[in-house]
Amino acid sequence: MNQNSVTKVAGNTIDRSITMRSEVENAGQRLARRPWPTTPIRPGIDVSFEFFPPASPSASDQLAECVSQLAPLAPRFMSVTYGAGGTTQDRTIHVIEELGSSTGVPIAGHLTCVGANRATVDKVIDRYASAGVNHIVALRGDLPKDRTNDVHNNTYQDAAALVAAIRSKFPSESFEISVAAYPETHPMATSPEADIENLKRKIDAGATRAITQYFFDNNHFLRFLERARGAGIAVPIVPGIMPVTNFASIARFSERCGTSIPSWLPDLFGGLDAMPEVGNLVAATVAAEQCRELVEHGVREFHFYTMNRPQLSLATCHILGVRPNVTATTTQAVAS
Repeated sequence: MNQNSVTKVAGNTIDRSITMRSEVENAGQRLARRPWPTTPIRPGIDVSFEFFPPASPSASDQLAECVSQLAPLAPRFMSVTYGAGGTTQDRTIHVIEELGSSTGVPIAGHLTCVGANRATVDKVIDRYASAGVNHIVALRGDLPKDRTNDVHNNTYQDAAALVAAIRSKFPSESFEISVAAYPETHPMATSPEADIENLKRKIDAGATRAITQYFFDNNHFLRFLERARGAGIAVPIVPGIMPVTNFASIARFSERCGTSIPSWLPDLFGGLDAMPEVGNLVAATVAAEQCRELVEHGVREFHFYTMNRPQLSLATCHILGVRPNVTATTTQAVAS
């Protein structure tokens, strides 16, 4: 390599370094414009984590790595998603069996009822019980675009009916049932009041906890919590936290599911598409700030949608004071 080539390479390296430093400084300035909570984190914060079943050997390795990093935090539980109509049924149950035997952490299995007859759903409930699961996240599931749920006696028409069926099988309060809640109102609800009424039906049917759709504006959650308490809903309502692994993807998904994007959020992530390391620093800071503000309002439990990527959830928990439990048993592998 001649002297001109060396000089050119060195110049490119310096330019990238300057660009990186500039983006870090810009991100820091954008974060500095956000109000920061001042109350110290108090002890007693509980967390839980959601995973989805892997569809390939490489995805299985990624999930195993995710679990190995998050299980030592001694979460209240870890949950595994379940596709509408049972599309991931076998993989979901297999992962649950693996996690239950390898981590020592309570495992919650998701269950949807849309597009499946009662016999099929009841069979999954029994399989969960056989796997040692004593916590189900009961959901209606997303309706297919080209149809509505089957309207006849052979299906559970909604999550409240599904909860009632699970509770009839497991009347003991030691069997937990979590359901979904929507701080910004479910997209198919006729009104916020109707959405709260639907949540109450699920609680009255036997649910013991509500986990919310993710949100970025804490005011939505706090107002929703006030309305729910006013409606007589007394069970824990746990905020769902979605660290921003990819802002463009989150923005598209949020539009579909009805989660609003605050005006300050695009500004924070602007210009960071080609700089994922800086983006992750900003994302962890945003998630931790959101949780810290909720702690100031008395929230003591958080449910993290990990997307099978542990770093941002791990960083957020660390900032919250949720640190590894050295006595926790971690998983070695999760088969696909």
